[in-house]
Amino acid sequence: MMQVIRNMRNVNRLSVVLCSTIMAVAIPLTASAGNLGLGDPRQMTFKPVEFTPPEPDRVVLENGMVVYLLEDHELPLVSITATMRTGGWLDPADKVGLASLTGSIMRTGGGGGLSAEQVDEELEQFAGDVGISIGRQSGSASLDVLSKDLKRGLQIFAGLIRTPAFEPAKVELAKLQSIEGIRRRQDNPGSIVGREFVKLLYGADHPTARESSIESVTRITREDLIAFHKKTVHPNGMMVGVTGDFEKTAMLALLREIFGDWKKGEVPVLTIADVPQSQAPKPVVRFVNKDTSQTHLRVGHLSIKEQDPDYVSLAIANDILGGSSFRSRLFNDVRTKRGLAYSVGSRLNTGVHDQGVWLMRAETKLPSTQEVIARFVANMERMRTELVTDSELAEAKEAYVNSFVFSFASSSAIVGRLVELEYDGLPKDFLQQLRARVVALTKEEILAASKKHFHPERLTIVAVGAGEALPKLLSGFGEVKEVKVAPER
Repeated sequence: MMQVIRNMRNVNRLSVVLCSTIMAVAIPLTASAGNLGLGDPRQMTFKPVEFTPPEPDRVVLENGMVVYLLEDHELPLVSITATMRTGGWLDPADKVGLASLTGSIMRTGGGGGLSAEQVDEELEQFAGDVGISIGRQSGSASLDVLSKDLKRGLQIFAGLIRTPAFEPAKVELAKLQSIEGIRRRQDNPGSIVGREFVKLLYGADHPTARESSIESVTRITREDLIAFHKKTVHPNGMMVGVTGDFEKTAMLALLREIFGDWKKGEVPVLTIADVPQSQAPKPVVRFVNKDTSQTHLRVGHLSIKEQDPDYVSLAIANDILGGSSFRSRLFNDVRTKRGLAYSVGSRLNTGVHDQGVWLMRAETKLPSTQEVIARFVANMERMRTELVTDSELAEAKEAYVNSFVFSFASSSAIVGRLVELEYDGLPKDFLQQLRARVVALTKEEILAASKKHFHPERLTIVAVGAGEALPKLLSGFGEVKEVKVAPER
């Protein structure tokens, strides 16, 4: 039932957004409403989509908990999210996986005076849905509940976050499930190439790249989970977003009733060290020998953070190069023109707290591995030496500006964006600033950013494929070494 209501809300919200978008772009600047049938549609230009999202209320409770509230009375549903300043970056070196396991068992192991079975039974009775997890840089929790069941749902939600029981049987079950997932990790070549690529960029022991192992998970005890939760989960390190069918004053009174006696704690400061850059950079070429029908490729290097002044220029450069799929240069060169790969593209993965990654990727037949990498490098060099075309820039700008509205497609999305921005220490109008910078972007700025931030001399190349020919095919790009990926036992 709860999923049906959520789907109804998403459909209704998306319909409003789509209608607004269509109305905003349907009438081209080169045609009037009375003569839309005239002229070449390829020559039509359109007004940029304009959208001003509603402004949520922001309140800080007495114990430091930040609350964002945005009422939406369309459906009798309330959605609550909590973002917690914790994460896998705090894992001890010998117990990697501790944070993730803590988040999982906070949900499954009972809490707030209820057993795990009692939690599930009560939520089932009123179609409530609760989720809790802890990722690499933050923890998150969510509650979806009918507005009539809000108080009881929020009590259960708060109990799992504040006083999780970590029932011993649930701890052991979660550890076994985690270990089974680790055992299957080497089955997927796409997963292997991604993980090995990141480890080469950051170093296997860096918080951004390190992996849990059967040994590290086996070492984790229930006492470790209790201690990690006590040390890292505090009200003054948590931001709560509330959207849906509620009244602000009553909601704040309920939040104070349920969370108000929770005392402040010492919140860990999210700090992830940058990777030292080599004074004499050179390409790194590695391969993993695995019996697979295609070579899985990753080619790239560390990049900038999201708050870097060149972020917008580099993001649009990446979009033109390979981020926009069907209209990108890599797609048209590697797939359409040469037929070397079905899946090909590039990505700029950026954040605020650790270094970004820029990469090109493809899956191709073993004999064409060398040619695909050569085309990667050639297209990369072209971005560094030639101005993009007027049409490439216009299409990339239009795609970005028109997609901006979908960042605010629902009340929960609007609140979620603001919580995310505050968590990362960015201004609340950061996305609007990016949009304005995209609109004003020039071809010369894209070329300058490409020259500055695309580094062919320090590419890391990782290939996962079968056959003795693979090292020879890679040898033209640098010294080739094999990465031994042993099966997990």
